[in-house]
Amino acid sequence: MSDRTTDADALSAELARSRRRRNRALLTLIGGILAAVALFEGFFLLRDSQAPKLVTALFAMVWGGGGMAILYLVANQLAEFAPSEWQKRLIPIVFVAPAIAFVVYFLALPAVRTFIASLYDRDGTNFVGLANYITVFTEPFMLVTFRNNVLWIVFGATFTIISGLLVATLADRSRFESLAKAIIFMPMAISLVGAGVIWKFIYAVRDPSDVQIGLLNAIVVAFGGEPQAWIAQLQPWNNLFLIVIVIWMQTGYAMVLFSAAIKAVPSDILEAARVDGAGEFRIFFSILIPSIMGTIVTVSATVIIFTLKIFDVVLVMTGGQYGTDVIATQFYNQYFTNRNFGLGSAIAIVLLITVIPVMVYNLRQFNKRETL
Repeated sequence: MSDRTTDADALSAELARSRRRRNRALLTLIGGILAAVALFEGFFLLRDSQAPKLVTALFAMVWGGGGMAILYLVANQLAEFAPSEWQKRLIPIVFVAPAIAFVVYFLALPAVRTFIASLYDRDGTNFVGLANYITVFTEPFMLVTFRNNVLWIVFGATFTIISGLLVATLADRSRFESLAKAIIFMPMAISLVGAGVIWKFIYAVRDPSDVQIGLLNAIVVAFGGEPQAWIAQLQPWNNLFLIVIVIWMQTGYAMVLFSAAIKAVPSDILEAARVDGAGEFRIFFSILIPSIMGTIVTVSATVIIFTLKIFDVVLVMTGGQYGTDVIATQFYNQYFTNRNFGLGSAIAIVLLITVIPVMVYNLRQFNKRETL
């Protein structure tokens, strides 16, 4: 009889624990729903608020940070309520799912909407199918745009990588390594818009009072030459004068990564090569380059993507005039200036498709290095 009583008490206690567990899970779920609703409503409150900007910013930080923290805690607690065999699967999802949700909402869905818009006319009222894409690849102004992007990749990315590699290699042997690298890296602290303004003064021809103010033209005139409108004439090579700006800025970025990779190459290998009679050029091309090939691939992919998406420098320097339009500025002009939403969306999709292969290749190379 006592055994039956003990079993009944144990079963009753287990049922009570199970009931309390379900109640806690239900309360946690309700709390999570309330937190999500508060976050959602807070967005509209912030958007429509007439409060001072400082107050709005402080409220946004507390509301956003606190709300996300509550959602994480709620999701983690709900995962812990699940059976033990499910906890190992659910808990990682708790931390990954919000990031995936943000990517889907802010990147994937806009991309889908842009693609749908690209299938309609300039007003978004009539379905035109692939007509906008045919325009993208047949109109002369778009062919000029693609040519300019090829120039940016061929000259901009190539010379940025070569310059960064040379500076990293040579500075590594100099007594003034830190100073040299600091000077080369300094342009990275300047925004692309700021760099465009600086170089616009360098390329300037004359001001309204006919006084030479451009540094480059001042040098040309000092040596007896004639001032030139560097970014307005000499088409299509005026694009090269814009490309110089990005090389000037991005060389420091490439240099830092290459320098770190070079320093990671074992010095024993280099010394053994020198003992065997190998010259510096042989060491550079046969040992150093293969040893840092992973870094070269990564930097190359990053710089190529950067040059494909170049926008700020061209917009500040020329606004896309004088045959200097690139894909990003052409999208901006078609979508926001000409109000041709269909063609502008098609150009944006073309830019996205152009960038994707470089990103995929970079990720594959990264995964290969991870598995080694």
